[in-house]
Amino acid sequence: MRDLGAGFGHLLKGQRWVARHGRSYGFGLLPGLITLVLYAAALVGLALWGSDFVAWATPFADDWSSPWAGLFRGFLTAVLFALALLLAVLTFTAVTLLVGQPFYESLSERVDRDVSPDGTAPESGLPLLRELWISGRDSLRILARAAVWGVLLFALGFLPVVGQTVVPVAGFFVTGFFLTEELASVALQRRGVGLRDRLALLRSRKMLVWGFGTPLGVSFLVPFVAVFLMPGAVAGATLLARELLGEETGDGDRSDGDRSDGDRSDGDRSDDGRSDDGRADPEVSSGPAPAH
Repeated sequence: MRDLGAGFGHLLKGQRWVARHGRSYGFGLLPGLITLVLYAAALVGLALWGSDFVAWATPFADDWSSPWAGLFRGFLTAVLFALALLLAVLTFTAVTLLVGQPFYESLSERVDRDVSPDGTAPESGLPLLRELWISGRDSLRILARAAVWGVLLFALGFLPVVGQTVVPVAGFFVTGFFLTEELASVALQRRGVGLRDRLALLRSRKMLVWGFGTPLGVSFLVPFVAVFLMPGAVAGATLLARELLGEETGDGDRSDGDRSDGDRSDGDRSDDGRSDDGRADPEVSSGPAPAH
């Protein structure tokens, strides 16, 4: 149970980190907004022309008497839109991570540098196109695994009582696991951890993974919430990846240059009494005042 709380704590820490680093948060919002616009355009197009597509796909219903043809095609249109909406929910994170690979790589590196005791962050050393290829390939493999679980849970949903109680809860935990894998892959791929090793690593600390991913998956069901939580989710997944690998993590109070001016305090001066721009602070004396 301790790991369950620790996982949820990483989720909260990630959101707090981006709240303290406004520029990183705004930077991390862009991929989610781009993906949201693309998905919204696709769903609007389906809503406008979905009935025409269903009518084209069911020519055998043209000769049916009224109102059966209309009811049948209306039902198929509703099912088509519902399936598209479900697919959008399941694939939003993977597509957002793929679209925002450079954005989230940069965000994850900033988190690593901020919380690392020596101020460094692991680097993959791979070209961007190679990283995109690996990320896209691994995302498809994860989606295939998630689809298998989805079909299994859907079938179990027809069981009396269990299908209406246990199966939905299990579905949230399965979603949380795969969601965490997608998010943690940003930091773990940078460390050269392959998909098979990532899955083994996550399975070794399932409670930690569920504590992070399950509440996040539930919140992602609310429209538009995923867009605003994604930067903090990537930051939190970076912290979670560090714990999974046993890396030492500091308090994360190192300034990385993207805080707003209001976030800086007098405590940000260097030890020699100089401010961040290198000029001596008139209020800080480096020695006794000269005698007159």
